[in-house]
Amino acid sequence: MTPKQRTRLAAALATAGALSTTLLGPATHAGADSVRPDCPRGLACDWVPAAHEQTGDPADKETYGNYDTSDRPRTNKIRFIVLHDTEEDFDTTLKIFQNPLKQTSAHYVVRSSDGHVTQMVKNKDVAWQAGNWYVNSHSIGIEQEGVAVDGAKWYTAEMYRSTAKLVRHLAAEYGIPLDRQHIIGHDGVPPTTASGTRNMHWDPGPYWDWNRFMALLGRPTVPTASARGELVTISPDFKKNKQAFRDCEKGVDLPVQGSSAVPLHTAPSADAPLFSDPGLHPDGSPGTNCAADWGSKISAGQRAVVADRVPGWAAIWWYGQKAWLRTPAHTRTTTPTAGYVVRPKKGRAEIPVFGVAYPEKSEYPADFADQRVGAPLGYTIKAGQSYPGGGEAPTGYFHAPTIDSSHPYDHTYFRGGERYVTVQIGHRIAFVKASDVDIVRAH
Repeated sequence: MTPKQRTRLAAALATAGALSTTLLGPATHAGADSVRPDCPRGLACDWVPAAHEQTGDPADKETYGNYDTSDRPRTNKIRFIVLHDTEEDFDTTLKIFQNPLKQTSAHYVVRSSDGHVTQMVKNKDVAWQAGNWYVNSHSIGIEQEGVAVDGAKWYTAEMYRSTAKLVRHLAAEYGIPLDRQHIIGHDGVPPTTASGTRNMHWDPGPYWDWNRFMALLGRPTVPTASARGELVTISPDFKKNKQAFRDCEKGVDLPVQGSSAVPLHTAPSADAPLFSDPGLHPDGSPGTNCAADWGSKISAGQRAVVADRVPGWAAIWWYGQKAWLRTPAHTRTTTPTAGYVVRPKKGRAEIPVFGVAYPEKSEYPADFADQRVGAPLGYTIKAGQSYPGGGEAPTGYFHAPTIDSSHPYDHTYFRGGERYVTVQIGHRIAFVKASDVDIVRAH
């Protein structure tokens, strides 16, 4: 993994058919006084540039921070918005993004106390923020001041309002759907490979109120299908959905409190083991109530396909298996929802799932060395299973190894012909080849 791919605060500190290319020359950024942030009218917003500097030998153009210049969306489309939390205070976060040695950035940072927004990377450029280079290349990252395990103390009304106003503005500007497959948390970003699953981040965590946030976006969860429909949206009442999670990094139990997260079990019983994400638990050990164990919980606003029902419980398809969640009487844990689902084409026993939508090898120039192609993740969609999804994901790879476009094919976007679509395979989104699946309206 190159330094620029370690794109998260904590990680940085520890760690159509034919080829279409667009070459970008070296870019320079104006100072803070001459750049206007891309923010909606009425939102308190300023511009503080993140570092874009070399950090070693002047002849070494590959060692630098903290983002890559581009010309989005003319080159690569902006299709996703990723919400993070900073795990630092606001002022420290700005300093980190201004230090090229940290090799991390986001387009925006939102302050907890008053919702003030600072833009640090232009939207046309690629911030190092998501831990997945494909997602980085096609997304805008918004950091929110806070600590995930203490979310309720940081996620203020002012922050919800400012972030929602900013997301609405950006979604309208770039044509991004206002749903949970395109407006995702960092915990919704897929790994690029199966081996990278355990290194992915899980912010903004179980205490970010996704129901509240989606309502502020003008997309509240309301019934749009029959009560026995196969597609549902997770919709627990945040304040009443009190859950007990654990900060397993520190070895402490977190206070029981309202949450967006709903635990998932292996059977319709509260005593049954929690669901075990095979990417997190390759040894088959049970899932846990660790806040960071995203596979054992589903989040408000996310959609799922119902695979089975018994009184008080529903099973959903989740990472290729059945996972059970409680649906107590007179409690709206799930809401019937109209929409599209993805399922394997007839005759296919299972299909692969990817964390990127890169071109095929044959679509790159023969003399181009860094021919990125997608490797299947450790999950498959099996015959008889369905998952929410169907929205097209851009197929392409943005090659940007240096700070100044000094290598052959440098700062080139390679556009592929293979069509991919997005699916909600589990807690994280993923991508499947359109040629492998049928996209149908949910029953």
